[in-house]
Amino acid sequence: QKQPDAEVSCSDSKEQRVAFKSLALACMELVGESLLKERLDMDTLEVLGLVHSKTIFNQKYVKTKTKLYYKQQKFNLFREESEGYSKLIAELGHERRPEMTPVSMLDNIKSLIGRFNLDPNRVLGVTLEAFKSYPNMKDFFLRLLEHYPCEPNTFVNILGFNFHSYQHADVMRCPPTPSSLYNMAAQLLHRRLVKLKDIYPHLGPADSKMEEFYKSVMEDAKSKEKKVTVVSLMTSAEKTDEEAEKEAESQKEKELYREKILCLEANQKLGVCHSLLGIGDLDLAFAIMDMLPPYLVVWSPPVSRLLCSLVHSAIEPLYHSRCEPRAAKRSTTTTMQSLAEGGGVLSCSRFEDLLKQAFKILFRLGPYAYTDPTLIAKLLRVGKAFFKEHLNSSSNGELPSQDREDVFSNFISVLDEVVLPSLSLMHCNVGMAEEVWGMVKHLSYEVRYQLFGHWKNSSYDLHPEMMQVRASTVARGKYIMKRLTKDNVKPSGRQIGKLTHSSPGIIFDYVLSQIQRFDNFIIPVVDSIKYLTPLAYDMLAYCIIEALGNPQKERLKHEDTNISTWLQGLAIFSANVFKKYPIELTGLLQYVANQLKAGKSFDLLVLKEVVQKMSGIEISEEMTNSQLEALGGGELLKAEGGYFAQVRNTKKSSQRLREALVDTNLSLPLCLLMAQQRDCIIFREGNSRHLKLVCNLYDHCMDILVQFGGFLSAHMSHEEYSRWVPALTVLVQEFHIPADVAFFMLRPIISNAISVRFSELDKSNKSDSKHESKSEKKAKVAQQEVHYVSAFKEVLKMYVESVKHLHPPKVWEEINPNFYMMFWSLSLYDLYVPTGRYDEEIAKANQANQALESDMELNSSKRKKEQERNQALIGKLQEERQRQEDNNRLVLKVLREEKDTWCSAKVTKNRTITHFLQLCVFPRCCFSAADAIYCAKFVHMMHSLHTPNFSTLLFFDRVFSDISYTVACCTENEVRRYGRFLGALLEVVSRWHAKESVYQQECSNTPGFISMMRSSSSEKQYLDYENFRHITFKWHFKLTKSLVVCLESKDYLQIRNSLIVLTKILPHYPKVYHLSIALEKRVEKLMEEEKEKRPDLYVLATGYAGMLKAHKHNLVNEADFHNREERVKAQQSDADTKLPVSVRSHESLESRSISKSKSKSADSTPQRDDGGKTSSKNSDRENSKKRKAEDASKNSDSGDHESTKEKSSKAERKRDRSSEDTSSEGNAKKRKDSPESVSTAGESEPKSSEPKNSESKSSESKNSESKNSEPKSETKEKEKKLHGVKVNKKDVTKTPPIPVASSSSTKPPPSHKDKDKTSDNSGEAASKGGSSVNKPERKRDRSAEKELLETAKDPKRRKESPISSPAMEKRVLKVNKKEPKQPSPLPSKATGTKKDEAKKRTSTGTKGRTVK
Repeated sequence: QKQPDAEVSCSDSKEQRVAFKSLALACMELVGESLLKERLDMDTLEVLGLVHSKTIFNQKYVKTKTKLYYKQQKFNLFREESEGYSKLIAELGHERRPEMTPVSMLDNIKSLIGRFNLDPNRVLGVTLEAFKSYPNMKDFFLRLLEHYPCEPNTFVNILGFNFHSYQHADVMRCPPTPSSLYNMAAQLLHRRLVKLKDIYPHLGPADSKMEEFYKSVMEDAKSKEKKVTVVSLMTSAEKTDEEAEKEAESQKEKELYREKILCLEANQKLGVCHSLLGIGDLDLAFAIMDMLPPYLVVWSPPVSRLLCSLVHSAIEPLYHSRCEPRAAKRSTTTTMQSLAEGGGVLSCSRFEDLLKQAFKILFRLGPYAYTDPTLIAKLLRVGKAFFKEHLNSSSNGELPSQDREDVFSNFISVLDEVVLPSLSLMHCNVGMAEEVWGMVKHLSYEVRYQLFGHWKNSSYDLHPEMMQVRASTVARGKYIMKRLTKDNVKPSGRQIGKLTHSSPGIIFDYVLSQIQRFDNFIIPVVDSIKYLTPLAYDMLAYCIIEALGNPQKERLKHEDTNISTWLQGLAIFSANVFKKYPIELTGLLQYVANQLKAGKSFDLLVLKEVVQKMSGIEISEEMTNSQLEALGGGELLKAEGGYFAQVRNTKKSSQRLREALVDTNLSLPLCLLMAQQRDCIIFREGNSRHLKLVCNLYDHCMDILVQFGGFLSAHMSHEEYSRWVPALTVLVQEFHIPADVAFFMLRPIISNAISVRFSELDKSNKSDSKHESKSEKKAKVAQQEVHYVSAFKEVLKMYVESVKHLHPPKVWEEINPNFYMMFWSLSLYDLYVPTGRYDEEIAKANQANQALESDMELNSSKRKKEQERNQALIGKLQEERQRQEDNNRLVLKVLREEKDTWCSAKVTKNRTITHFLQLCVFPRCCFSAADAIYCAKFVHMMHSLHTPNFSTLLFFDRVFSDISYTVACCTENEVRRYGRFLGALLEVVSRWHAKESVYQQECSNTPGFISMMRSSSSEKQYLDYENFRHITFKWHFKLTKSLVVCLESKDYLQIRNSLIVLTKILPHYPKVYHLSIALEKRVEKLMEEEKEKRPDLYVLATGYAGMLKAHKHNLVNEADFHNREERVKAQQSDADTKLPVSVRSHESLESRSISKSKSKSADSTPQRDDGGKTSSKNSDRENSKKRKAEDASKNSDSGDHESTKEKSSKAERKRDRSSEDTSSEGNAKKRKDSPESVSTAGESEPKSSEPKNSESKSSESKNSESKNSEPKSETKEKEKKLHGVKVNKKDVTKTPPIPVASSSSTKPPPSHKDKDKTSDNSGEAASKGGSSVNKPERKRDRSAEKELLETAKDPKRRKESPISSPAMEKRVLKVNKKEPKQPSPLPSKATGTKKDEAKKRTSTGTKGRTVK
């Protein structure tokens, strides 16, 4: 309930009224008298004394109220005289006399108002009408109005009344507003007689309608664009006529409405803005633009044209002074002249003057500057002149002023907001595109790509016209791409070119999306874009980089093991485009470098394709042997015969790629990043990616590094290449680059340095060779060799000191740093001259000339040109071959002189070969295919030069002993290269094995084939031909063992790598029939298992199986491969002198030459007791001769003949063996508890056990020899063993992987094979003492192996015996639980009888008793 106020409620109480009166009087000073009169009633006011009389006050209040609301003014109606207005109009419209001034005119008007009782407001209205009628007298009327006595709102009311008379609720029905009214309003606004905020509400249409109109236009443009991208199932023919008519009518209505609302006669706000721009009042015009939606004002063509005219008048002086040709005539339009005369905008004579008004107008104009192409052309030329001047001053080191920097940034903004969007609205303006490129090309690629990105991705969304252009461009692009084929490339290319002149980003975006889906579009699209402008080509480069960096696309396929097809297609397209067209490569190269910095190696595919296409350098592991041979020649031979695709027309493109790398200094960063990324892939991708993908990425990175480095060394000058490659220590220590990559980068520098130094030394030796005699020529050649040797030594000496920092000092005690440096500094070009490939290419060129002569279709000029080219090619190839032969001769001279210092006699051969394999051969043979062949050639060269203290036999034995570990640790490409390396070595071995004459010529009496050296004298025994054949069979057998282990491992990488190795070495392995059968059975089994599980393995296995079947005609039986009977005879004849007939451990041979006492004890060391020859003859007479030869081959060192010489030394052997019994048992016990025995016994994880084994060997070798008897005894055993004896399963499966980590001890730790021999000898000694336990088991194992060999040779028994049956595997494990065996490649079904086993046991026991 509403409470009554105090004044009413206390009216009856006198006391309360008195109190209220006192309160009101007290508040009068605070509140005020006027507020009390307003709020209190009449009685209270009278009591308070504020009103003298309530009655009089009420009367006065009623009169005032009536006068305000009800009384009508009758002044104009009754007392005005029309004559006064006629005189006023005559006065305003009379011709102006010179003495007539606005002040005198105003006095006349005042007299007329007074004389004829005229209304002053109507007089002002008549004056304004006169102002509209006489626009040429604007200055007179403006001064008159400035002195006219009236309130400011009077002008607003009169103008508002005039504007309202031309408005209507329906815009389509609005009467046209006269332009004179706009001009008058603009003049009044400009003179500040009227304020914009006062007159703006009187202008129509309302802002709300303008906002609705803007939104409707934008939505309509978006809907039209959406219709283009959405596939509609209903065609236009299926629509009804009514629907089509409705759509046409609605579209027509929208267009009419837009024309009407943007017309100046209907839109008063646009009209006033246009008039303000016409008089040059930019501030008020821009204020009106800011009140409306963006760019809505410039949608009106008159406004946009007027803005263009203003810019014309502003830049005209600057354009004529800086850009216009001298012969051009200056011409100005009428609008420009009027603007210049009226002082609308400030003219610009300097670049800094553009900051005042010109740039502001351009930013308001936006893309609608397309209405005046002349203005854009002038603006671009002015900008080009400024960029040249600005960039030249910056390059000279001058610091630009702040105004200059502001002008530069404003020009960039003009390009971004005005020029490039305007180009999109110009239809196919090629000249304008060239003008834009003339200005843009002076900017860096970063700024250009930023402009292109905003133009393509943002500008089209801001303007409805550009949305429509984008929709029409996409629709037209779809139409063209649907019909693009290789047959209509030219017409389609012209249509694509027209689209790229205005909207290159839109059409390229669609084209690239199609290429990513369909790779068959690549070649037609590349051929069709030859009609593009330079601006379009630059935009294409940006679009390619943008597509490559799209974060929404997955780089891998769904199975996460292969790179996506879209990336592959985009990489191929990029390479073809950059090769064929002159596009800047800097952005693409920098993108790849940035991706590598981020640890992403997928985009290296783009660099690979670009280098391959632009330079012709191809990287492929599937190259043929002839191609690989050509890679060992010069650059011309590589280009002609080293790649699958013929390298043609790459001179210009390779030069552009080289210039891009040199200008941006990206050569070194890319090489370093690829080298670092290669090693980081394993750690960054290993946990999250599939192992197959990690290996592929590793190979991918490695291949591109080799390709990129080859391009740099081939196409850069020697000075440039030497300048950007750092020193060896910097590469390895600061950039953490592996040694193989560092030497790969430095090898061209070393070769060039040697050539430069050689040319300096050989200057005096140059003379006319035509008039020289033979003796003079020989002397000249000898002098050249001397100079080259000295140059080679000088250059290598500079690097030797830096090489020593790559490895610990102890390493260089066992391998010569000069030898290490020489190995890494040479290349296949230095060691080998592919004469056959040179002859083939020369023959091809000659055949091409003959074919040209018979080709009558060619015209004579073209035929002559091709013949001259072929003849020039022949001459160049001959010159290149001669240069390589001379280089090869000089390099061999250096090697002959240096070979004596390579391998020191103080270091055991075993350790030298170990470090040679670890630090040289294995890192380089897996680097590239050419390096793999180089390693094999280098080893063969060392053998051919008779390098002292280098054992070729030991090297081959270390390589072929057990390749399973090396194969399992390689990637796919690495194992291909390793297979080529093995194939090259096997080729050499096969050539020696095939003919005795070749063996005697190349291997007999060479240091590499020393089998034994007597301790008492310098007499050496070399390996004869038959024993070499035995060793070759042993190597083939061990290769079979290792590869079968990998094939049966169930591991994907091991199976794949073993199949690849088998494919690479197939021409030279297998050679023996039963080994081939073993491999064939395993491969067939693998094909059955992997057909559904892993199809890629199935394909590899199927391919190898077919190749193996085609190779069967080259297979031989074991008896034909090596003469086993001769081996038995050799063993029997050499048993008296104790000379081994096979390969020995060269470490033990050297130790024998050092100490005679050790050699004597080694000679008396008990051998493995597999049954003496006499006892074996007695027990195995019923067996075949092959069985006897096999037993004898296993016991070639332990012969116990009853010959006379043997009887004479029997007492001495008894004494030595009895002395070794105790030591053998102790050593066996130690080995049982040692880490070596643990690692040997472990079968489940042979890889993990090997490091432990090497560590234990290293730790044992550090102890003194007196305290550790095991290495001594094992070394002595090595001295007595034959290295080429046919070994059991333990010899193959437990051989440590190569390379073996060497320790710092003077003697290398014993291998698994030697430990097996030592344990056998310990068993023999124990059997002599009656305490042997493992002896019968070992005999059973050997008898089983003999039966397996017989089964392999007998076809009937082979059919009945499955290869590697589970029963046989269990049997092998049961025979020797301590050292379980890996499955044998031979048929494993044992066929021995109990009677044979009893005979063997009897023979063993007999031998033991005889020895006692």
